Amino acid sequence: MTGLICIEVERKKIEMITCRFKNALLIDDNHIDNMINQRILTNYSIAENIISSLSAFEALAYLNQHLQDENIFPDLIFLDIRMPEMDGFQFLEAFEKLNAPFKSRTKIYMLSSSLDPTDQRRVLECKYVLRFIGKPLTSSHLHNI
Repeated sequence: MTGLICIEVERKKIEMITCRFKNALLIDDNHIDNMINQRILTNYSIAENIISSLSAFEALAYLNQHLQDENIFPDLIFLDIRMPEMDGFQFLEAFEKLNAPFKSRTKIYMLSSSLDPTDQRRVLECKYVLRFIGKPLTSSHLHNI
């Protein structure tokens, strides 16, 4: 029985090491969406560390705090489009201006329930955005990340 427990512990250690990304940042004004998305990303070993932010302003403050820290700056961002105060596109404009030496490695996915074709067209024009993902985030979306 002890051997089985040790194997299980070793298996969990391996899963932690084999995450595809080190750091992910979820930006969505909906707390429930952030919780669900964090659970999905954790279950599929997408990132070792997942930070959730309820506003684009809060997320920018976090990024500004860690501009020079390669071990904390996110490799992956899931960004909602429609948020109060600062929407996803305004966040992207501010992200573009950040003076972070490794921001070019950050992959951004717009995660939104917006069906507006204008939003989807704008996403295609954004330099750092790789794709528009319609909510809810599912395991099938994660296969191509």
